[in-house]
Amino acid sequence: MLEALTGTGLAASAGLNAYIPLMIMGLLARWTDTIDLPTGWDWLSNGWTLLILAVLLVIEMVADKVPVVDHVNDVVQTVVRPTAGGLAFGAGSSSETVTVSDPGSFFGSHQWVPIAAGVVIALVVHGVKASSRPVVNATTAGFGAPVASTAEDIGSVVMSVLAILLPVLVLLGLLLMVLAGVWVVRRRRRKKILAASGAPGLGG
Repeated sequence: MLEALTGTGLAASAGLNAYIPLMIMGLLARWTDTIDLPTGWDWLSNGWTLLILAVLLVIEMVADKVPVVDHVNDVVQTVVRPTAGGLAFGAGSSSETVTVSDPGSFFGSHQWVPIAAGVVIALVVHGVKASSRPVVNATTAGFGAPVASTAEDIGSVVMSVLAILLPVLVLLGLLLMVLAGVWVVRRRRRKKILAASGAPGLGG
């Protein structure tokens, strides 16, 4: 149960930022005894892997805070974040994988299930994030983009740390994400209603 919560939290974190959970796992595995990556996932703690993740993280954090650019970034991340979510869930839940050269064994052993679950979880969270950004930009004339992005980065870090150290609290994080999703849906519906009625703005 705790392993599933750990994987879920890391995958949800990847839905907000693809590189934060992978970096946190890699750094903790390399420099502490907090997490022991399962066989086949120790490449996450490799120095070159961490360097590449750090560079990609900086690019992602900058791009996500610029209006319009953040939308383009979200389109690109539609593939990246779910992929990272699958990797994060697979590593975080201690699942073992076999080599890609034997796909029959991979699917027959059901070792693909945690990775598939991570992909779905990250994709859902990413969908909420990508849908909420246009609403934030429209209601704040673009000034809310860096604030929202910073909050999402912090949320990704907190969710990743909780998933590793206190996985039970992941449930609280998921509840907050559900509430955020409800807010996005309501705001989008209100925007459509106002647009249909010819109202001049969204209001408070």
